[in-house]
Amino acid sequence: MAVLDIMKAGHPVLKQVAEPVEFVNKKMRTLIEDMAETMYKTDGVGLAAPQIGVSQRIIVLDDGNGLLELINPEITHKEGSQIGLEGCLSVPGYYGDVERFDKITVKAIDKHNKKVTIKAEGFLARILQHEIDHLDGHLFIEKADNLQRIEPQTEGAK
Repeated sequence: MAVLDIMKAGHPVLKQVAEPVEFVNKKMRTLIEDMAETMYKTDGVGLAAPQIGVSQRIIVLDDGNGLLELINPEITHKEGSQIGLEGCLSVPGYYGDVERFDKITVKAIDKHNKKVTIKAEGFLARILQHEIDHLDGHLFIEKADNLQRIEPQTEGAK
C-alpha cells in the first residue's frame, strides 16, 4: 500500500467529470486500498479518485463507523437539509458552512463488483455528497458560506 499525492485546488483533474468504472479488477482494488491509506494518513474522512489525479468514479470514506469503498456512486434519493462545517484535503486550511441534504440513498458497486445501497443521514450523508461532488468536478468552496482560512497550529504556539 502507498500514500498517494493529493491534488490541490487549481489542478485541472479536480474540475473534470470523472469517468465511470466498467469493472473493478485487481489493479483497481490496489488503487482503492491506496486511497484508503492516503485518507487515513492525512486525517481525512473521505477521498475521491480525482483528488489523487485519477479521473474515475471511485470514493472511499469513513465517518467513524468503518471504511466504505464505493465505485460509480449515485444519489437516488435525497431529503431534508442540514448546514455544517466542511474542509477538504484538496483545499488545505480552508473551512466553510455548506448546505447539504440531510438524508440520502446512494447506489454503487463495491470493490468486488457487487451492487450496494446505502441509506445515510447526518455526517455520513454529508461526506457522501462532498465526495460525489468531487466526481462531478465540484469543490466544496463553490458552495460554502463563511469560508475561512485557518492556519495550522505549530508546535509550541500559544
